[in-house]
Amino acid sequence: MNAHVDFNALKTRQQAAWSSGDYAVIGTTLQIVGEQLAEACDLLTGERVLDVAAGNGNATLAAARRGCLVTSTDYVETLLDRGAERAAAERLAIAFQVADAEALPFDDAAYDAVVSTFGVMFTPDHARSAAEMLRVCRPGGRIGLANWTPEGFIGQLFKTLGRHAPPPAGAQSPALWGTEGHLLALFGEQVAAIQVTRRHFNFRYRSAEHFIDVFRTLYGPVHKAFLALAEDAAAALERDITDLIAAHNRAGPQSLVVPSEYIEVVIRRR
Repeated sequence: MNAHVDFNALKTRQQAAWSSGDYAVIGTTLQIVGEQLAEACDLLTGERVLDVAAGNGNATLAAARRGCLVTSTDYVETLLDRGAERAAAERLAIAFQVADAEALPFDDAAYDAVVSTFGVMFTPDHARSAAEMLRVCRPGGRIGLANWTPEGFIGQLFKTLGRHAPPPAGAQSPALWGTEGHLLALFGEQVAAIQVTRRHFNFRYRSAEHFIDVFRTLYGPVHKAFLALAEDAAAALERDITDLIAAHNRAGPQSLVVPSEYIEVVIRRR
């Protein structure tokens, strides 16, 4: 990684991307991932749980449904507002707080479990965000993650975006969080165990055109990539995404079901 990469500038750019569109609409479809992660972490009633880069709260809601005392954080306040709406609908008492995953405003060892579903993996400074999760997790506690893999559909989608709208020089790929080697480098020295399970989430849409329309309208990184491109370049990106979808679609020509690999990670704090 380039030692001179401007993490603050990169964070500002990413925050603008995730604030654009309306990720909450797509995020809600991923709820099953939060439920599975809560079970994998064996969250217990009454435990203190922190959801980092929570988005609109999939892991947050899953933990609260299990009777945990949950604090839900993100650096995009509008996403937390959407999570709060969901919590209110279920009469769940959850604390929502704007927070940067790289500078969590909480005491050392404040939580029994720290979780993140497709969230912390997008922070610019991987080492710093991992260190913060470790710091606020008590000894013997758990860190639970769901991270897209480089080989899976979403990992390939980000690689496709990168060919058309390259990220800043020196920026680390979010998909590194979907590799065991990177997790060991980030967490290995301070944890007792790292358990990794490969899973798939199925994206379900009417067609490739429907998927692309939803993602270029609502999903911040895709939305921003299309906005940054001239008409011809945007058409080329759309063709490449269409080809990628066709290569992964297992539903045939009448519908769309695209499995996307991710790793479910449970880390036991030393």
